Amino acid sequence: MPADLAVIGLGPYGLPLAQAAVTAGVSTIGYATGPEAGSLSPAELRRMLSGGFRAAKDPAELGRVRTAVICAPTSRGADGGLDLSQVEAAARTLAERLRPYTTVILESPVHPGTTEDFLRPLLENGSGLRAGRDFHLAYSPSRVDPGNRDFTPANTPKVIGGLTPACTESAAAFYGRLTDKVVRARGPREAETVQLLETNFRHVNIALVNEMAVLCHELGVDLWDVIRCAETKPFGFQAFRPGPGVGGHGVSQDLSGLAGRGLRMVELAQQVNTRMPGYVVQRAAALLNEHGKSARGARVLLLGVTYKPDLADQQSTPAREIAIRLMELGASVSYHDPHISSWSVLDRPVPRADSLYEAAADADLTILVQQHRTYDLQGLSVKAQLLLDTRGATPTGAAHRL
Repeated sequence: MPADLAVIGLGPYGLPLAQAAVTAGVSTIGYATGPEAGSLSPAELRRMLSGGFRAAKDPAELGRVRTAVICAPTSRGADGGLDLSQVEAAARTLAERLRPYTTVILESPVHPGTTEDFLRPLLENGSGLRAGRDFHLAYSPSRVDPGNRDFTPANTPKVIGGLTPACTESAAAFYGRLTDKVVRARGPREAETVQLLETNFRHVNIALVNEMAVLCHELGVDLWDVIRCAETKPFGFQAFRPGPGVGGHGVSQDLSGLAGRGLRMVELAQQVNTRMPGYVVQRAAALLNEHGKSARGARVLLLGVTYKPDLADQQSTPAREIAIRLMELGASVSYHDPHISSWSVLDRPVPRADSLYEAAADADLTILVQQHRTYDLQGLSVKAQLLLDTRGATPTGAAHRL
């Protein structure tokens, strides 16, 4: 039986969309564009399957749906721009089967203009159909926050920008089945730029507090207390917190080469955030030195190697760069993470600690990289010889904070 929806790309954007659709009672198939890793738990996947979701292996099934949403992942390419190869592959596969009156929506993070200038020609040339006349075409930024229990697809407003007003309304009618509120943008370029602004907003503000963390350490100021006080201001301030680096699937975009200029603030933010793993290792080496130990030969335990707490997703996790830099200094690195059963860095397996407290007591230095809720930080601060907290999660005075 034909499905209403095809989600093309079963990675960090596609799986949550498919889950939301199945929950809303929309018959859904998923089509993978490559080796992808989503962020749903095994229990969530089982519920999707029991709700009628199925993975389609035959691309012919893409030609029998009313709505097709391209959620192929994009990442930063070797030249610093976005790699659209999986979006292109998805578009070509869909175009060969595209039928009139289908609604096609792009959700992958892309530069402004991609829907019209990149996706539209692929779909039209491959299908012989005309966007805006024979089929609907729109862009909607993905607003996925894995692990967030307060904001789900159902209560997160969905932004829609269609090629034509009719395209916008067709996409809005689809998303209206999944969410409480649909916000209509003027067009696809505006909708694409919403995604750009939201992603860069996060990166720039994290970069600001990361720079503040370095400055406050040099000044002997407790930044975590500063943030605690500042967030009591009821207007004009939103609290962000420093950390060992910025992970996740949302790639910041400085738009270098687009429209003849880039975003200088975003470029600076990228530089600041990219330096944070090195700063963590610098602080780690200084702590060891203060306690009469050298980084060379030191036993260092990393706690939490995922990019986000309580998830198994390791996309762009700063833990990898931290481990590499520690190994370059000659440290013996091990890790503990309740969500990651094995971990390799530079194609070398990193020893996994089975007994957390014993490993922390044995290590010369323990670094909290990610704060999983299962960690008893008070107990860890007692057991660990030295504890460096990069998340400000331990009680005041219980550890050295970033």
